[in-house]
Amino acid sequence: MRFTENEMTQAMAGAAKSVLAARRDVRRGKRDVDELWETMDRHQRYQLLSSLGSQVLPVLVALPDVDVAPGTRPTYSDRQVLATVEEVASDDLGRVRRAVLVRARVALVQAALAHVPPRLDPDALLGPE
Repeated sequence: MRFTENEMTQAMAGAAKSVLAARRDVRRGKRDVDELWETMDRHQRYQLLSSLGSQVLPVLVALPDVDVAPGTRPTYSDRQVLATVEEVASDDLGRVRRAVLVRARVALVQAALAHVPPRLDPDALLGPE
């Protein structure tokens, strides 16, 4: 699938925020995920996004091409995401570790896809002639 730079950026930020949501202080309601994201400095964000990028980006790029109508998000079935993650995942792990890795990556990719902004209409961007 060909995502725009903005779509990839939003997807990765969404995946990173889903990881931050697993923190104890966020889970217990002591901090908000968006507030925590804003308090992180650039280097902290880079470290988180870098670690997620090696797991999520290859899967996003390998997803099959789908037609996306303007104003909608690309949608994939759970089966498509799982098949793509399994295709990209390395085989050098044991059966149990590979199963855990696949489940975790599927969750990350689905979180990323949920944060992809609606596709813009290229004709609307140009304006009337």
